[in-house]
Amino acid sequence: MIEPLPLEALPPLPPLRLAVVGHVEVVSFVRVAHLPRSGEILHALGHEQLPAGGGAVVAVQMARLTGRPVAFFTALGRDREGERARQDLEDLGLEVKVAWRDAPTRRAVTFTEATGERTITVIGERLAPGADDDLAWERFPGCDGVFVTAADAPLLRRARAARVLAATPRLRLAVLQEAGVALDALIGSGNDPGEAWRQEDLPVPPLWGIRTDGSRGGQVSPGGRFAAVAGPERVGDTYGAGDSFAAGVTVGLAAGWPLRQALSLGCHCGAACVAGFGPYATQLRLAA
Repeated sequence: MIEPLPLEALPPLPPLRLAVVGHVEVVSFVRVAHLPRSGEILHALGHEQLPAGGGAVVAVQMARLTGRPVAFFTALGRDREGERARQDLEDLGLEVKVAWRDAPTRRAVTFTEATGERTITVIGERLAPGADDDLAWERFPGCDGVFVTAADAPLLRRARAARVLAATPRLRLAVLQEAGVALDALIGSGNDPGEAWRQEDLPVPPLWGIRTDGSRGGQVSPGGRFAAVAGPERVGDTYGAGDSFAAGVTVGLAAGWPLRQALSLGCHCGAACVAGFGPYATQLRLAA
């Protein structure tokens, strides 16, 4: 069992150049006492609307760890939701590079129960940037770390120019197979069927295959089980915890840390995220 290190035992992060390539969903976060039963009318206990989705959450967590703007390459619909999402993401500390699409920006509704568990309903197709978009891909060779949640295979191959390249299985198996690149880390949930993958399915296995298991930690291959850090006494919302974990691991690897230190930073990021409502309220900050 790999035991995570205390946050104060981790070394300071060096200046890092980081980027995320991924998707955005404009999410209505609704807090409820319990999920609505058929025919039931519930009163919301809290509500927020934020640009989220895996790409956005990873990028914001990276920015809060490093105190530096993170380049976020994404695709948005040419609509009011897309324009507002870009502005909100810039306000969250990102350098947003948008491929505009003549399609609706994807939306989602998330119900968060009293236990902190969430249920997500997405509305519309996921919009993803591609290699043919003119979004300054020449910056990849200067990046210490890039994380990818949504892209086409040619773009994933271009992202391999970064010193460290990590991705989520939500990128989709077909993209990983077509790209055929060696990832430094493939990071996803071990409990989500949509993020399932096998070593034999990939032409080039990742250096580290990491599957999370909530408060039980997770599994890294090679390496075995790793433990979680103690979370808050009361879980506020589990939305974004896995993406915050992935951001922490990627930042640690980009900093040149050994695996145990990178996993430890990821665990602290995931634990911090679940204390709040929505993905950003209590994300871990290591820099002002």
